[in-house]
Order: sequence, then structure tokens, then C-alpha cells
Amino acid sequence: MRLLFLSTPVGPLGSGLGGGVELTLKNLAIALSQQGHAITIVAPQTSVLPGFNLVEVPGNLQITAQSQTHDAAISLPSDAVLGHMWEYARQHQADYDLLVNFAYDWLPFYLTTFFQTPIAHLVSMGSLSEAMDVVTAQVAAHSPQSLGVHSMAQAETFSWAEQAHNVKNGFDLSQYDFCAEPENYLAWVGRIAPEKGLQDAVQAVEKAGVPLKIFGVVQDRDYWKQIQTNYPAAPIEYCGFVETDQLQAQLRRAKGLLMTPHWVEAFGNVAIEALACGVPVVAYARGGPAEIVRHGETGWLVEPDVVPALVNGIRDIEKIDRMACRWQTEAEYSLVAMSDRVEAWFADILAVVDAGE
Repeated sequence: MRLLFLSTPVGPLGSGLGGGVELTLKNLAIALSQQGHAITIVAPQTSVLPGFNLVEVPGNLQITAQSQTHDAAISLPSDAVLGHMWEYARQHQADYDLLVNFAYDWLPFYLTTFFQTPIAHLVSMGSLSEAMDVVTAQVAAHSPQSLGVHSMAQAETFSWAEQAHNVKNGFDLSQYDFCAEPENYLAWVGRIAPEKGLQDAVQAVEKAGVPLKIFGVVQDRDYWKQIQTNYPAAPIEYCGFVETDQLQAQLRRAKGLLMTPHWVEAFGNVAIEALACGVPVVAYARGGPAEIVRHGETGWLVEPDVVPALVNGIRDIEKIDRMACRWQTEAEYSLVAMSDRVEAWFADILAVVDAGE
């Protein structure tokens, strides 16, 4: 197939501003290109993704959906990169068999019926706003096969859960080295923003007395400063946003990964990255991570928003067999496994189109 990927408009690829969407797009592009599909990627200017035909589009970035209230009105900045990206798609749609939307924004969903080439929407978050709930439901009504999700927990936040294709995610596991003998520290990976719940992890390691290495873009600087002010004695080290090779080099030596989302995490890429290295995961039993972590086998699922429960999970982390963590990723989350799921989804979309013709 000839596929046009349209990236998230909240940041250039490679910047980390797009969070897990950036890694998902990259891994899916690799997985499908390995199966012989031709991939072109449209993304904001200054994006970086070696090895792929990349169309860089200028314009002002979109604000993140999770930073808005549930009743927020739809808005676009002047000279919006999102609009320019979809104008490129409109002009060039005839060159492709399928367009693949990675943006959690109103505009691409609204435009679905105006395009001749079908659009596959890989929805990256759960329900966050009334406007997005309405427009995604409209897409589900006329193109039910076109909605993909990363977990059923994510899908169930919408009215169209039963129509969603759960494609999960997949990774190039050769980039993640197994580590049998960890060092005495934990890891936390993600955008530093309130919905990710970093403050819970900081409280937990302060109580448990285990150092914590923090990786990710500081998206909310006030929130990060508040954590540092509130927990000045916590054994934490901020390591910044780093690329996969650097991340896994430090992540694999951790005793465990903490996942503390205060919202319904659509999937949890970092859980797979940790498990691929043999690192057990202690996560709130909420959202995508609750579908990934096998309680008592590859980590511990604990009561959401309860810091003492996190502490108990940390203290039991050495009971987990690190090799079992690696085995789980090889069985469920390889690039081949993901490409199989996504190809089946795309085939369903195109079959409906062909039937309509």
C-alpha cells in the first residue's frame, strides 16, 4: 500500500513534545515499511525521522488536548500547522491508498467525509472533551471501521468502543537489551505534566528510600518546580528527554519502572520499553498499563492514586522474574505483531471502500 502518515501537530517529530505518539508513529512506519508498504510522513517543520520520506510543514503548533477543559471550544492558532498538514493531504490524497491520522484533534475527524481517499484514525488518547467525543462519534457512525485504539480501556471512554480496532503497539525489540542484574534505582518516563502523576512517584521513592531517575520533556514547568519545592529531600535525578538508545541504556539497569497516570493512559509505551529490557513495572491499575502488566508476573498493578500502594509495589519488585518481562514483549509487542494487527485493520477499511465502489 501507499500510505500517508499525518503526525501530531503539537510538536516536531524528535522533539518529545508529542509524547508517545512520536514513538508510535516511528515504530509503525518501520513495521509497515518492513512489510513492503511505501510510507510518506507529513509533520511539523524541523521534524526528524531518518530513513523515511518526510514532508515538513510550517505553521504554528497546536496546544495539547490534555491541557484543555472538558467543555473547551475547538480552536486553531493563526497560520496553524494542523491546517497546512491537512491541506497537503487534500492536494495529494490521490497518490495514496490510505491516509493515517495520528492527531487527537477535531479537524482531521471532521474532514473525514470530505476526502476521497479513506482515512484511518489512530486515536491516541481517551475521552477528554465533549467536542472530540461528538466528532469521533460522528466518524464512528459513517465510517465505523476507521477508528483504531491502543487499548480497550481507552476505547471504553468513548461511546463507540465496540467498533474500535485495538491495534495495541509494537517495538523494534532489537533496540532494547536485556539486563539481568539491575542497579539500585527506579525509573519514571514521560512528559512532565500533571496528568502523568509524577508527584506520586516522587513521594513513593521518598518513602521507600530508593533513588528515582526521571526521563522526559518538561511540558509544565510550574508543575515541575512545584514538585521540586514540595519534595526537596526526595532522591530524584532529572535526566532530560533522550532518544531510545540512550534511554534504554539507563532504563535497563533500573530495578523497576513506576507508572503513575492520573488519567486513562491510552496505552503506555514506556511499559513495553521497560519490559523489553527485563525491567518490572509498578503501575496504577488504570488505563492501558493495566492491560499490559501481568500482575505478579511482569510487575504489580496497584490501587490508583494511592502512594502507599506504590511503595508496597516497590518493595516487592525483586519478586518479579526479569526474564518473564522480556518474554512477554517478544510474544505480544514485536514490530511483526503490530504490523499484523494494523494490516488487518487497514484491510477492513479498504474492503468497505471497495464494496462501496
